Amino acid sequence: MGAAPKAPVRAPVIEEIVRQHAEQAAFLWTVYDKALLDPADNPDMDAERLARLVERLEAFLDGVRVAGADGLRIAEERFKEFPEAGELFVLRMLAAERPIAVAELDLGRVRAYLAEKLGAKLD
Repeated sequence: MGAAPKAPVRAPVIEEIVRQHAEQAAFLWTVYDKALLDPADNPDMDAERLARLVERLEAFLDGVRVAGADGLRIAEERFKEFPEAGELFVLRMLAAERPIAVAELDLGRVRAYLAEKLGAKLD
């Protein structure tokens, strides 16, 4: 009889880093959304820069997501402290059953959800 397989060891969560990931994801969402809503306000935000912004946004979301329940708790704390669209966006992305690429989002539905939950029009 062999030894029972060991459960995978989970790396410790460094809360300060996860908090930074949540903050950056929230911030980058607001930059991304603003760039799409008002492209004339930032003419330097071309397709290449927008794609890099989305890559960074998704990387920060992944950084919160891999922290599991701790990441969700930290994102919830951020939203309680700063009940803004970006923080709510992060929470909603974490609640998805599977990771959703930002490029696949229906931005009209996202904006409507954020406005409904925040009780204000966001554009």
